Amino acid sequence: MEQIRLVALDLDGTVFNDQKEITPRTLAAIRAALQKGVTVLPATGRTADGVPEQFTGIPGVRYALTSNGASVVDLQTGEQLVSLPFAPDLARRTYRALLPFGGMLSIFIGGKSYTTRENAELSLDITPPNLRSYFRKTRIEVEDMDKTLLEHAHEVEKFSMMYATVEQRDAAWRGMEAACPELEIASSIERNLELSAPGVTKGRGLMALAAHLGLTPGQVMAVGDSGNDLTMVQMAGLGVAMANATPDVLAAADVVTGDNNHDGVAQAIEKYVL
Repeated sequence: MEQIRLVALDLDGTVFNDQKEITPRTLAAIRAALQKGVTVLPATGRTADGVPEQFTGIPGVRYALTSNGASVVDLQTGEQLVSLPFAPDLARRTYRALLPFGGMLSIFIGGKSYTTRENAELSLDITPPNLRSYFRKTRIEVEDMDKTLLEHAHEVEKFSMMYATVEQRDAAWRGMEAACPELEIASSIERNLELSAPGVTKGRGLMALAAHLGLTPGQVMAVGDSGNDLTMVQMAGLGVAMANATPDVLAAADVVTGDNNHDGVAQAIEKYVL
């Protein structure tokens, strides 16, 4: 195995425990890797504005992969190293196809997330309790989502949906596969649906960053737990699944570490990086 020089870490269910904290051991492992000269970055479905400072504020964290790979940002310079938005026509078609399925819609545009007041209020009822504060803090409320989408169709990074039940989510998933089969569709938490442009995944964004840094896939370790982490776990030289990962991620991983409540990320960094 090549020496690991780049470590990509999913956030929810991976770096963060169920209380949305980075534990002291995990924080110490990340800091030790950075001090060793290894690039460590958050690789998340969140927007750039939604990545918590408790990760980006760690000295030495320079990059952030956001919106499931649609954007990779240099946090020091503000430069967007990777930008993979929807084609405008496809963004409009995806939006129209989603509407009949209901649910709470957020549209990720240019590193920010937009929703309506109605959806923001709905989030209190259907968002998992440990994510409600994040949703309310990071969503920008607009009066007219149709207008927002039309004005920014060329900047759409991702559509994010939350449903009241798994059955509603699964029905929407099947419907969107039929209506827009070219989309990348994944889920990162229970009852959510995330739609990206064709070929846009965390794996693609991560490999683009690795190439930018002059690294090979064999020098990359990716750690995740959910469906939107699958491609980066598959494409990294060392793909690591959390013990709490979904079955598809567990099956694709090279190794399995501890769960997010027992310092699984720290275990992986200590064993394979330090």
